[in-house]
Amino acid sequence: METLVLAAHVIVAAAIIVLVLLQQGKGAEAGAAFGGGASQTVFGSQGSGSFLGRLTGIMAAGLFVTSFVLAIYAKEKAVSVQDAGIPAVEVVEEVEQNNLPTLEESAAPADADVPVAE
Repeated sequence: METLVLAAHVIVAAAIIVLVLLQQGKGAEAGAAFGGGASQTVFGSQGSGSFLGRLTGIMAAGLFVTSFVLAIYAKEKAVSVQDAGIPAVEVVEEVEQNNLPTLEESAAPADADVPVAE
């Protein structure tokens, strides 16, 4: 079901993009109004734009609904992962210092090429 809602969400988002690109801006006829003669007014009449505007509003509502449903699915997944139990960090005990060899015990032999610090 989540996959179906996600597919619908992507399709609605793409439809909104297409609808917004198809619509004519409010200032598109402004230049023609000062000498074109064929334009209605500076920020013109809506004409066929009302259909595209309504369709864009419907698609925006659909995008909101699918976003809300996907958020509910995400919350349910987050709760189920939390209930599964995330393993806690284990504390590693420190190595005792007494068991480590001292510098004098591991000194280089007298005939070694490495100089010994005195």
